Amino acid sequence: MKTAALSDWNCWIKICSEKSSKQDSIIKISAQKLLRKRTDLLKYYDKILSGKALRRVYELASPRVVQYLSAEIEFAASFIDNNDIVLDTGSGYGRIMQDLSPLCKTVVGMDNSLVSILFGRKMFPAESNVRFCQMDAAEMGFKDSSFDVVLCLQNGISAFKVESIELIRECVRISKPGGKILFSTYSEKFWEERLDWFRAQAEANLLGEIDEKATGNGKIVCKDGFSASTIDPEEFLAMGKEAGVTGEIVEVDESSLFYVIS
Repeated sequence: MKTAALSDWNCWIKICSEKSSKQDSIIKISAQKLLRKRTDLLKYYDKILSGKALRRVYELASPRVVQYLSAEIEFAASFIDNNDIVLDTGSGYGRIMQDLSPLCKTVVGMDNSLVSILFGRKMFPAESNVRFCQMDAAEMGFKDSSFDVVLCLQNGISAFKVESIELIRECVRISKPGGKILFSTYSEKFWEERLDWFRAQAEANLLGEIDEKATGNGKIVCKDGFSASTIDPEEFLAMGKEAGVTGEIVEVDESSLFYVIS
């Protein structure tokens, strides 16, 4: 694996100015509910679906799900060059980073779960070109134009439960001019395999029991409050337009839909 200089890492982190202490006097109830929902989800990924438990999720994958996961990595890797600095948002413990690290100068894994980050750091030697940082996708602390490639794979744009348009804008901000940004979600053709995978996770007590009545039309709902939806091609294009960028929709392996900004 290639080695990244510590000075390179330090220069990526944005010097954050003090936030104004002024708060909006009126907060809409809908915004409060969204914040509570997002806070609950962050706790879910930090306390339940993190570290060894998150790795167990992938150990339960069927051969078809393994094919889907591999196809996502292979497609993303086709956009990466040897001298690139790559960001994997929602990296968890670094599942895909071990495949990407030989292909680039440095790969940075960003996740809100400290448990997953600490677990991931144990997987890579200190001299590797892999770095981890605990950060929220809703407020990334990187300097402008930091990365050659930004990845938001495996339905992260939906799973993060952040404002999708703002997430796209933030990924554009931290990308270098001419950089590449990849978002992915599940293809509707992959619904049955995806649902069976989530059922296996629920049976292993990694998720709450699937609410079969509420589950459908691309959305999986668990009785413990967890839910996972998807984004269709028209939504991707509309979000990109509102964010001020133009992207391309690519279906991969009849399991993933990618929105590629380059």
